[in-house]
Amino acid sequence: MKPTAVLAGVCIPALAYAFNLFNPALYNVRLGFRWKFIDGPESGLKDITFPVNMAKTSREQGYYLSQQFGFHGVRRQGHIAIQPRPDNSKGQAMLRANFTSHQAGTATCHPACQAGPGLGGAEGSRDGVTCAIDVPADYAHTFNLTVENVRDANTWRGLLVDTVTRKTHEIGVWTLPSGAGDIQRSRFGFVEYIRQPGSPGGCENYPKLEATIYHPWSNSAGAGELHGVGSMDMGMCGKNIFKKIKVTNGFTVYYGRA
Repeated sequence: MKPTAVLAGVCIPALAYAFNLFNPALYNVRLGFRWKFIDGPESGLKDITFPVNMAKTSREQGYYLSQQFGFHGVRRQGHIAIQPRPDNSKGQAMLRANFTSHQAGTATCHPACQAGPGLGGAEGSRDGVTCAIDVPADYAHTFNLTVENVRDANTWRGLLVDTVTRKTHEIGVWTLPSGAGDIQRSRFGFVEYIRQPGSPGGCENYPKLEATIYHPWSNSAGAGELHGVGSMDMGMCGKNIFKKIKVTNGFTVYYGRA
């Protein structure tokens, strides 16, 4: 079931800030992966879905699993992400989902969104809009992170979908500036680790991450098979705490302490 609510009211574009060439997020990225659709409309995709499973990942704050996507006609990309979280006060397992545009001039009036980074998202450019929600979740389930075009050519919605229960959460909605096109057919993703205050340093102290990242797919007409899907270690710890295994339609990455 998909939510049908669309934007209402007056949306205020995010302020543009000077671009900062020093990007602290580069120091937090542990793993990177890339994807590319061989076929598809030249104008781009109207939707894209990134499935992920984190059944055996530690339920604590720090890791940030993100898939980036670019748009024709604008310079900066967007991303959609999922984060493990500590259990809530009732003992329920929790997940956070993020949906972000890094493009200056992006507008939103969604209650889960705000201008700039914030909301527990990845570090980086201060331009654009970030949306975030925290939801109870069963870590054994696979979740779809979906980006889809809604209402008009420039308005996009991020969804978190439990593939077992089919429960759908709207992460947020934002509108790109005039001239933006559809989603480009290739980009990359990353796993970031943001160390929490007071947590010990050292490779042996990274929390356990075991995530299966499945190939993205699209309902857009002509979107064909994927090419060049893979992952790489981008951190300092190397094979001491990292390995990957190919699975059907994706790969499982292992990172951190056992």
